Amino acid sequence: MFTALASIAGQVISTGQASIAGQASTVSGALAQMQDAAAVHGPWAGGPAWPFFLLFPLFWILVIGTLIFVGRRTWRRNHHWAGTQGAESVLRERYARGEIDETEFRQRLEVLRSQPGK
Repeated sequence: MFTALASIAGQVISTGQASIAGQASTVSGALAQMQDAAAVHGPWAGGPAWPFFLLFPLFWILVIGTLIFVGRRTWRRNHHWAGTQGAESVLRERYARGEIDETEFRQRLEVLRSQPGK
């Protein structure tokens, strides 16, 4: 009886060791395949198909483009505003000194404000 129990226990232990050894070989085989796949296909190994690496340059291109657009637009508006303020300030000074009356002042001011390019 003792020998029968020992032989059964030996079979269970040897079967358990074999299954553990089989699992270890399966795990090591899977790791080897993963390392091969990472070497061939990169770290994603056939993961997401969309190239996310394009997002970073695209983001910075948009940021720099927006800054250039806003800067040029602001500069143009300020440049135009400074040009009209010079003529309007001269007109206001002439009106304040009494060189022109109110109707002439308003007419000339309307002419100045209707010509955005000059």
